[in-house]
Amino acid sequence: MKKLFLATTLSCFASIALAQVTVSAPWVRATVPAGKVTGAFMQLRSAGDARLVEARSSLAGMVEMHRMAMDGQTMRMHAVDGIDLAAGKTVNLASGGYHIMLMDLKRQLKEGEMVPLTLIVEHKNKQRETIELSVPVKPLTYVAQAAPH
Repeated sequence: MKKLFLATTLSCFASIALAQVTVSAPWVRATVPAGKVTGAFMQLRSAGDARLVEARSSLAGMVEMHRMAMDGQTMRMHAVDGIDLAAGKTVNLASGGYHIMLMDLKRQLKEGEMVPLTLIVEHKNKQRETIELSVPVKPLTYVAQAAPH
């Protein structure tokens, strides 16, 4: 019994120690009735160097991490295989930069609803952290405040 308690206690501490990434101000843009694509935005901060390697949502057929960048005089968006999270630095996932695309939506997303979103972060030691979020849907016209630095 003591061994089981100790193992359970150590397991809980290991989970707490691994939870090194914080998420602040998450939101998803509402869609028009026939809309099949939207974006998810937030600020991520990691205690140690890490990398956002995957995002998932049960409301989307496909979820990808994307980056907007200038290509000459044109702003282009492209998928990325991950987003680096430098230790102690806030990474802003926002329009015009890195963000998460929810594609092939299963239904319209309306202001005030909550969207389930799972983030998978890989730490330097290859350990993975799963972050389960319930993200509020904001209106089509919503503009987020600038991220703190």
